[in-house]
Amino acid sequence: MLDEVEVLMFRRLRGVSIVLAALLVGACAAYSGRGLQPGVASVDDVQRTMGVPALRWRDPDGSQQFAYPRGSAGTHTYMAFFTPDGRLSRLENVLQMSHFARIRPGRDDQEAILRLLGPPVPAWTIYFKARDELVWEWPFCDEWNRLARFDVLFDGTSGHVRTTYQRPDLRGPDGIAPICSH
Repeated sequence: MLDEVEVLMFRRLRGVSIVLAALLVGACAAYSGRGLQPGVASVDDVQRTMGVPALRWRDPDGSQQFAYPRGSAGTHTYMAFFTPDGRLSRLENVLQMSHFARIRPGRDDQEAILRLLGPPVPAWTIYFKARDELVWEWPFCDEWNRLARFDVLFDGTSGHVRTTYQRPDLRGPDGIAPICSH
């Protein structure tokens, strides 16, 4: 039989557990913007839910785009697109093959890549003087849900994309790409 102190401790722990669960659910929503309704959510709603964007653009027609890099490994970047009247039109994770396939070597420049994929990992950005080549890199979850890296190689003089490639991120145990955790 539980004494009065044990009952009080149990109730207090249960209350703390409920609060922690609510915070966790809220954090997950803020991470990806889950619950934000296109056509309903405003710029303020998105910023209240997801925070200050890492990058933002405003087009001549008044539409806007915000970039939200996310994840402990940085494997997601969510782009929020807004209509000229400030309503969310769509929210999507752009670090995936369908977006990588949109890159046009020889035509796209650094600004186009930032708008397509968001900011690369600063520590993984490198310039190779001998090749006059700048490399930007993003971690992402590949089609098999394994951690991978996507690279965009730019001509150092013109700033245009030379090529792209992806490879497994072999930092897991035994040099195997770890499974992504979402």
